[in-house]
Amino acid sequence: MSEQRRQILNMLSEGKITADEAERLIDAVERDQPGPQPPAGAAPRPKGRPKYLRVLVSSDDDPEGPTRINVQVPLQLLRAGVRLTTLVPPQALTKANAELSRSGMPIDLTELKPQHLEELIDHLDEVTIDVDDPTSKVKIFCE
Repeated sequence: MSEQRRQILNMLSEGKITADEAERLIDAVERDQPGPQPPAGAAPRPKGRPKYLRVLVSSDDDPEGPTRINVQVPLQLLRAGVRLTTLVPPQALTKANAELSRSGMPIDLTELKPQHLEELIDHLDEVTIDVDDPTSKVKIFCE
């Protein structure tokens, strides 16, 4: 057993991470380690597409116990939402863009295209965002 796997299992046994987090960490360690090379001329195994965007939040600053939030958003929902923008009349998109900009979110909904979302999703599975402070932890990733 590798030292990294042992450390992950120790953190799990000490309650520092959840079983889900331990599984993801072990998967990441296994991906980083070189495995057996496929035979020459063999097609590379396709990488699985992520199905969910996960947001995990834990906080220990609540006197009544730790707060835990685990949100799993199907990426198919995002795909459907982008496709729905093609059904929205242009004048409604203009008004929505103005309101978004006024709220501090300068997003142009007319520029949302399904192919752009697919490019984003293809790169999301390589991104993990961790936000740590002394009382809480936020983790955003695809799986």
